[in-house]
Amino acid sequence: MTRVFDVARRLGWRAAVVAGGIAVAASAPWWGTRLLAHLAYFRVRRVELYGRRFIEPADVLARLRVDTNTSVWTDLGVLERRVAAHPQVRSVEIERRLPGTLVVRITEDLPVAFVPATQGLRAVDAAGRTLPIDPSRSGVDLPVVATADPAVLGLLDEVRGRTPELYDRISTVRRTGKDELALALPGLTVRAMADVSARRLADIIPVEHDLARRHAHVAELDLRFRDQVIARLQ
Repeated sequence: MTRVFDVARRLGWRAAVVAGGIAVAASAPWWGTRLLAHLAYFRVRRVELYGRRFIEPADVLARLRVDTNTSVWTDLGVLERRVAAHPQVRSVEIERRLPGTLVVRITEDLPVAFVPATQGLRAVDAAGRTLPIDPSRSGVDLPVVATADPAVLGLLDEVRGRTPELYDRISTVRRTGKDELALALPGLTVRAMADVSARRLADIIPVEHDLARRHAHVAELDLRFRDQVIARLQ
């Protein structure tokens, strides 16, 4: 009984020290965190990453530059700035989970299309910025556009947000004139004005369903005429 009692007292004492140390750090962060940073109990032993889609976890860890000698009481603002410097990170928040975990939450700047380049395809976001994504390694499947056309990229970004199942079917988008677009879907071409909205583009979905129900083989759907979807059959 004496042995159990002693262990319990020791555990209670350690818990009190930890709780008291945290309270000190909160009330006097300019010197309290420096004190806690020297305790091995608060060394970083785990990093949890949330929100990633295409960024490699190793890239985030490399930018954090933390190891098991780093304290969780290190300046999180410094760590956030390191990760935010990644060209594909839109925002980042890092928090502590005591005693030894850093929780990293990132929001990526997602690619919206591929644009042909001298070295192959390059991934771009909705603003036309090139993102460091290697198509041969990432396995990402995106529509291909001839140039980083702001109108086309904006449309694709809007479609992805509003009707992702339609976005996933678009293989290419090209201008067929100053004010017209042609979108290639599997076995189907969709023609539309350059200022077409994602809502208007989604009008093809019920038409496709109706044509499929009637076993009609459509080659082209035309949205260039207001409030109409004209189907050209094979």
